[in-house]
Amino acid sequence: MSQSLTSFADLLRSAERSAVHLEMRDNYGVENKNEAFARWREGDRLDRANRASWWRPWLDLVQEITGRGVSLRRARIVSEPVSEYIRFEHSGTFTNVAAGEQVRWLPRRQASDIALPGNDFWIFDDRLVQFNIFDGEGRWVHTDHSDKPEVAQLCASAFETVWTRTIPHDAYSM
Repeated sequence: MSQSLTSFADLLRSAERSAVHLEMRDNYGVENKNEAFARWREGDRLDRANRASWWRPWLDLVQEITGRGVSLRRARIVSEPVSEYIRFEHSGTFTNVAAGEQVRWLPRRQASDIALPGNDFWIFDDRLVQFNIFDGEGRWVHTDHSDKPEVAQLCASAFETVWTRTIPHDAYSM
């Protein structure tokens, strides 16, 4: 069962210094369920001047967290040429950046020599790891949590290695 946005928001709000997120999938199973993705496929794009039309409540949460000094970083490892879903994500990522999140991209071919955990993850304050578990179709199945120091260290090391190679969102073109 998927984690609710409310419980995740509480977890993110508990971060005092940092929250980092590593995404490694090229598709997150939204083709038939996500209205924004469907509208994007039809040519609709977010209006940079109309902040009220951006994804809520996520961006409000990002502003809240970063507004109190928590560093929020997201790295995305992507195959190239990128999938349609990644093009969709990229087109709207300016909203995450405007809300205070740092987002960077890494072409998958540049990650071949990095030891990476098997699943996407979040790390909160370098101590608590949340793994996001997806099925083969890219649908979020559930989350696993670990506060084991060795797991947090493994994930933090992988994230920081990825981060040193990434391309800032505004400089990454497809």
